[in-house]
Amino acid sequence: MTIIERLRDKANSLPETPGVYIMKNTDGEIIYVGKSKKLKNRVTSYFTGNNHTPKTARMVSLVRDFDYIVCDTEIEALALENVLIKKHSPKYNIKLKDAKSYPYIKVTAEEYPRLFVTRERKSDKARYFGPYQGSSAAHTALETVVKIFGLYTCRRSFPKDIGKERPCIYKDMGRCVAPCVGGISGEEYRALVKCAEWVLDGNIKATVDSLTRDMEYAAEEMEFERAAQLRDSIRALGALVEKQKVVADEKVMRDVFAVYIGETESVLAMLSIRGGALVNKNQFVLSLADFSSEDDAVALIADYYDTAGNIPREIMLDFELTEEDRSLLSEYLTLSAPYKVTVKVPSRGDGRRLCDMALENAKETARQHRLTVEREDKSVGRLAELLGLSEVPRRIEAYDISNFGNESIFASMVVFADGKLKKSDYRAFSIKTTLGQDDYGSMREALARRVSHIGDGTASLGETPDLILLDGGEGHVGMIKELFSELDIDIPVYGMVKDDFHKTRAITDGDEEISIAREMNVYTFIYNLQEEAHRFALKHSTRDKSKKLTNSTLTRIPGIGEKKAKLLLSSMPYVKIKAASVAELVKIKGISQKDAESIREYFDKKEK
Repeated sequence: MTIIERLRDKANSLPETPGVYIMKNTDGEIIYVGKSKKLKNRVTSYFTGNNHTPKTARMVSLVRDFDYIVCDTEIEALALENVLIKKHSPKYNIKLKDAKSYPYIKVTAEEYPRLFVTRERKSDKARYFGPYQGSSAAHTALETVVKIFGLYTCRRSFPKDIGKERPCIYKDMGRCVAPCVGGISGEEYRALVKCAEWVLDGNIKATVDSLTRDMEYAAEEMEFERAAQLRDSIRALGALVEKQKVVADEKVMRDVFAVYIGETESVLAMLSIRGGALVNKNQFVLSLADFSSEDDAVALIADYYDTAGNIPREIMLDFELTEEDRSLLSEYLTLSAPYKVTVKVPSRGDGRRLCDMALENAKETARQHRLTVEREDKSVGRLAELLGLSEVPRRIEAYDISNFGNESIFASMVVFADGKLKKSDYRAFSIKTTLGQDDYGSMREALARRVSHIGDGTASLGETPDLILLDGGEGHVGMIKELFSELDIDIPVYGMVKDDFHKTRAITDGDEEISIAREMNVYTFIYNLQEEAHRFALKHSTRDKSKKLTNSTLTRIPGIGEKKAKLLLSSMPYVKIKAASVAELVKIKGISQKDAESIREYFDKKEK
């Protein structure tokens, strides 16, 4: 019996109920997760006939077994499918870019709420707005509402810190309502924050109406300074409206999705329309080139809102979905929203026009992505020529060392593979056996540890690089070549040489330098790779040094040793420990009432 016949027989024994199926390869690795209203029908279809899309055919050819989980409803199956995809990241499931790389604006649930940009969306009482396309867009939006409403941006905690310090220059400039001096109550401040939330939601008209009522009331009460502040906020909002691109009626609040399928990539584009204005847009280059089924569409959009939240009442799609799948997606999203969410595929009118706009955004993103990949491919090809390599390297690894004197020594490994930086394969090696500030010894230790994993099946480290680039000159290259000779490893090694101003100058093979000064594309590629390796190494050594300094600070507190310091830091960030009350501190397992009082007393004395 062939593998396909065996799998088909197993599939024929499945129940005709909703559920999730989990495809596995020879090594038992999960390569695909799917859901179905009828498990038997869906799973059997994979092993019957040969009319699969290229993506599905590749996946099926690797399947050696499958598991399944029966669910009560298709909604439950969709939810479980999303959980399993996030947990296992199967190769053949189309996935959005890691949501942690997208920024949000967070509004905390405090008496005097704080607003700041974050890349981590937690399940807490805070509100999150976004995700934004990049940090620049998020910071611009944050700066806009902070300036309009005079919200504080300092690290003080209110009402605890009211009256403790003099107000900063922003109060004198009229840029902050200055809760630090106690001139605004928590209720009044939260009203301003609520207006900021409305603006971030795109509901500017409601914000203007609310501020206008407050301004008129303040004028009647002869609070002329406050009335003037509100007037200025209203004018600023008017200017903001003029800058925004109005694409629909002011009552329209919807998200629009379109998918463009190219020869080498697919792009999911999303436009957010709030109050008739385009307030945010996102484009996701998908992990596989082919967008092959309606299941992909439903899973992608469900995944987006599981991460992003902020579900509108109406979602419009540029691509077709069956009535059944639209109802499924609508019902699934409605479970996470305080209102019914409708999903439509418009054929005419404003809805169709917005879908066309989203599709054009998707096409342009695909074009830019393709140009970038082509440019990088040419750069790597020319680099191979300059270095005299027999083949164009598919996987390039770059290394750098960062330290703080004799402490916090780290080696970074950044990876460029298949035409782009592969951040999921980055690694940082904490240098353990090399004593003191010894870049040569540190690099040797890092590379010895790295190549020891080749072929062991470890993710990233198990692969063999086609080219290794070191941040260093002839000495670094000679030392690593000597190491590889001892280990009988044949991997090309070159150094990225910097000049006296710490700028990339050339590449060295250990004996002579190869100039790249006139090779602009190659120079830019090497420079960016060298800077990325430096950034990643510095990030880890800085974090380690900061942790050590923080730890040593906590151990100065009577009764707090290394163990309790680690307990504290694993429970909350250092800045929160400094501000935490005794009641909050004693909730940490291993911290006694006496410890908590000592901590509070220590930081209270430092603030005086």
